[in-house]
Amino acid sequence: MIPNPKFRLQGLMLASLVFIADQMVKFAMLGPLQLKERGVIHIVSFFDLRYAENRGVSMSFLTADSDGERWALVALTSVIAAGVGVWMWREKLRGDVLALSLVLGGALGNIVDRARYGYVVDYADLHFGAFRPFYIFNLADACISMGVLILLARAFLIGDKETGRGPDVQESASNADIVEKS
Repeated sequence: MIPNPKFRLQGLMLASLVFIADQMVKFAMLGPLQLKERGVIHIVSFFDLRYAENRGVSMSFLTADSDGERWALVALTSVIAAGVGVWMWREKLRGDVLALSLVLGGALGNIVDRARYGYVVDYADLHFGAFRPFYIFNLADACISMGVLILLARAFLIGDKETGRGPDVQESASNADIVEKS
């Protein structure tokens, strides 16, 4: 099956939308809302805007403290993003293309931050009293996480009907056997 060019275009459009939205929100946080200077803006009892500089990747893993480490991290994450882009371009299933586009758009947003500032701007603080189920994050992080979760759910719950893998496919095959035997 040849990848559908329409899926590619939709994926590129969604990745672009995620990237632009992420950069616009970060601009608002640093510019008009002056979150860096203010530190925290209380929104509701379980959500604040809280300024944070993430010098690493997910959960501050691989923290880049020097300029050399920063650019190495930019290079590493750029290679990973390029791999996601190639995967998205070659992917045949629409749901996977759209999930990969969330990952790609988010990754590009964070790469631009790291190249521009030396860190990723984080601002979303979800909490329940003192309990924080997540580190402070941003829109790009949320899109990356959603894209990965969608890919995992599709891989484990739906499977690939073309290759005959996954619980949905096995159930369909069993039903087909029953129909043939009748």
